[in-house]
Amino acid sequence: MLASLGMQGRTGLPLPDAAHAPEASRAMRADDQRRFQRVKVALLGRYMLSDRREYPCQTVDMSPGGVRVLCAVAGTVGERVVLYLEQIGRVEGMIVRHAPGGFAASLSVSARKREKIASQLTWLANRELLGLPEGRSHERIIPKAPAIVLRLESGREIAARIIDFSMSGVAIACTAKPPIGSAVIVGKTPGRLVRYFEGGIGVQFLLPIDPDRFHDGMTL
Repeated sequence: MLASLGMQGRTGLPLPDAAHAPEASRAMRADDQRRFQRVKVALLGRYMLSDRREYPCQTVDMSPGGVRVLCAVAGTVGERVVLYLEQIGRVEGMIVRHAPGGFAASLSVSARKREKIASQLTWLANRELLGLPEGRSHERIIPKAPAIVLRLESGREIAARIIDFSMSGVAIACTAKPPIGSAVIVGKTPGRLVRYFEGGIGVQFLLPIDPDRFHDGMTL
């Protein structure tokens, strides 16, 4: 049976956004958040705390109303957090508790965004069951300045061209065929070679990059 996400015993009425709900209703909001079905899903991403510090993270589980992440810096309970997650995009929320290796946050999103997250999580929950291909995790961007220098483990530098790239990896047009799994540096961004294709190679970044960099069409 396919998974279907949403509120258990749903009334059809959207939950109030955390930023606009009265102080006295916080406990009720917490109860409402737990009505969402959670999905165990490992999505790479980044998060920004209220002081604008930014760090990489990975989700443990997520629902349309909340998310739990693994990260190096857990922030403060009650602190506002902005997350950029693969396949989900940008979401805002508030840290509600610390968890082993990270934190859990409630999400403050519109009803429309909540429905979109539910659809995306349903897809992820059903993907293995249906035998669907994983596809690319992130939006792919064609850079304005595609020329790049690729540095291999040996120290050799190769002039190459970026075909497209995302938060998590890059497709590069070049004639070199370093070994699969070897470390490379794409411009200034470290990564690991993960695949070959006709006319080039695919590199996965060691850490997801800041999404503002590629949305602005900047080079790596």
